Amino acid sequence: MYRFVLTRQWVCLTLVALVLIPVMIKLGFWQFHRHEHRVAQNRLIEQNLRAAPAPMTEVTSPGHRVPRADFWRAVTATGTYDTAHEVVVRMRTDNDDKVGFHVLTPLVLGDGRVVLVNRGWVPGGDDPRAYPPVPAAPAGEVTVTGRLKADETSAGSGIKDRKGLPDRQVMLINSTQQARYLGKPVLGGYLELTSPAPADGSPQPVADPDHDSIGAHMAYAVQWWLFAAAVPVGWVVLVRREKREREEQAAGSGSGADREPATA
Repeated sequence: MYRFVLTRQWVCLTLVALVLIPVMIKLGFWQFHRHEHRVAQNRLIEQNLRAAPAPMTEVTSPGHRVPRADFWRAVTATGTYDTAHEVVVRMRTDNDDKVGFHVLTPLVLGDGRVVLVNRGWVPGGDDPRAYPPVPAAPAGEVTVTGRLKADETSAGSGIKDRKGLPDRQVMLINSTQQARYLGKPVLGGYLELTSPAPADGSPQPVADPDHDSIGAHMAYAVQWWLFAAAVPVGWVVLVRREKREREEQAAGSGSGADREPATA
């Protein structure tokens, strides 16, 4: 009755179905884990943004690698901006996805150590290789507050660290690189400025990280699992339809063979 499922065509179809089921289940769990990661990240961002600011010198130090638990943590630092060694970070977007630069200004602390401060975004000029117009940083001693961020790397950010860039332009915000450039100890990570905000809005402060949206990962996970469940159901439907068609074909052939020839 069901011997046709042993034919080459049906064996291949069955093997494909058996491969698809675990693949789709695995894809569903992959999306589910991404959903869990996003939820945990949102919780971490909200927790760190709401926490009372801590002195950056108590959270990090030269050569320190900022752990994930400290990402976006509110920190403060007091010092004097070193505008002579200010650099801009290429290929950065503002809150409206316009491409420009981030302004990275060293803040020299009282003990001589340096905190890298990302003061925000500025548009580029007509010449992408020229240093863009950058509003001057406040003079004298200042106290800044911001979000602690980890050093950027090509592996972690996907940004290629290009060589041969114009003077005072970089691709990555990295304390180790800037320590070599400045010749001073630089605290690991950097401070993404939130306060004091510039009076005229430039540089444009970097927006708070999104911690409300959870994306569609959970919906994609359910979708993959439904696809996995549909494969055996579809296989059964196809088998039953094939069986019915074969029976109808056999019945039609039998009726033709039993019919007596018409007399002249």
